[in-house]
Amino acid sequence: MSNRRDFIKKATLGAAAITSVVGLSAFAGEKEDEKEEALKFTSKKVKKPIVISTWNHGLPANKETWKQLKTGKSALDALEAGMKIPEADPTVRSVGYGGYPDREGKVTLDACIMDHNSNCGSVSFLQGIMHPISVAKRVLQNTPHVMLSGQGALQFALSEGFKEENLLTAESEKDWKKWLEDSKYKPVINIENHDTISMLMLDQDGNLAGGCTTSGAAWKMHGRVGDSPIIGAGLFLDNEVGAAAATGLGEAVIRTAGSAMVVELMRQGKSPYDACKEITERIYNKHKNHKDMEYLQVGFIALNKNGEYAGYSLRSGFNFAVSDDEKGHRMEDAKFKMSWDK
Repeated sequence: MSNRRDFIKKATLGAAAITSVVGLSAFAGEKEDEKEEALKFTSKKVKKPIVISTWNHGLPANKETWKQLKTGKSALDALEAGMKIPEADPTVRSVGYGGYPDREGKVTLDACIMDHNSNCGSVSFLQGIMHPISVAKRVLQNTPHVMLSGQGALQFALSEGFKEENLLTAESEKDWKKWLEDSKYKPVINIENHDTISMLMLDQDGNLAGGCTTSGAAWKMHGRVGDSPIIGAGLFLDNEVGAAAATGLGEAVIRTAGSAMVVELMRQGKSPYDACKEITERIYNKHKNHKDMEYLQVGFIALNKNGEYAGYSLRSGFNFAVSDDEKGHRMEDAKFKMSWDK
């Protein structure tokens, strides 16, 4: 009888031990799988440096930024130098000098800049200063604030040594006077009417930076501010994850905190392409019965910590510039949900 009890006891203990070993082995296997997945991600070769920016005028901007990076300039200095190119180009009709004015004939500018430590600087409704990206950078560096607007932004710029000048070129004034004849407002954003320049970069140290600059929608109401100077809408980055920036109708991007949402989806594991596409789809679903839908265009660019990038837009016509060591400077067409004729 005693031998039988001893046998049952030993069998029970043995079974428990086997169960424990199996359980621990399974648990260890799960951990190993997770570790392997994490290792697969972290060991992926990072492509750096890389610079991407929106629209055709992003190409000369990229080239200057790239040149500055290669001479050892900091990410913010290089980004500023690149974005000053379209700001000073009167043939670029949606950024800086020569940009289309508002319905009162005033050129009003918005810009923002952000570094890998989440330091931000921004200006909105700024008039009379050719390089709002530079003023935004000074806001980041020399004030306790993120955004300065209107007259206050101008006062700050002048105190920092910027020169006030007329940004309305004869060509833009002529177009404005022609627009006044009918005074119709439809902010169509396409390959001919480029809108914002947004730039993202992953520098040689593997750190992200980004910026936006624009003269905003042509013929807008005086005082209107779009998404471009708003951190989380027109631009957002998290140095642990990636960066995103927007172009197109700012009101639609603001309504969805577009760039921040793209970065958040990348945090959840989505690729830059899938993240841009999902937020574009979200904007479409929120606006498909909206009065803006007839002329609605939005686009995103995104860049993750591995140097993977993408662009995606609601409608056709969006392109972006890319610069890297592998293929040099080039333009790429973004994929899109629908054509303009739909």
